[in-house]
Amino acid sequence: MAFISLKAWKARSAEQAAQSARLKSEIAAALALGPEDALTVNAIACPDPGCPDIETVVLVMRAREPTRAFRIRRPLEAVEAADIETMAEEERGRRAAGTA
Repeated sequence: MAFISLKAWKARSAEQAAQSARLKSEIAAALALGPEDALTVNAIACPDPGCPDIETVVLVMRAREPTRAFRIRRPLEAVEAADIETMAEEERGRRAAGTA
């Protein structure tokens, strides 16, 4: 078992927080979220075969609508603009179909 210093842990945590904030901003814009809506972006372990060790999970909480969860099968730092656009298209399609 490897040990990590507190300084290294804090630096990694700050980096992940910055990446999460950047993604939240990009995703909120892509989904046209309003001031009453909320969004979370987290990196979690992915136990599924064929999935990377860490994936990104996005929870979209629009006012007066059910919460929607999206999985991006990449770590936070590897999420690309195309991933965000794919998620936005899926969200638009579900909302248009009334299955949000």
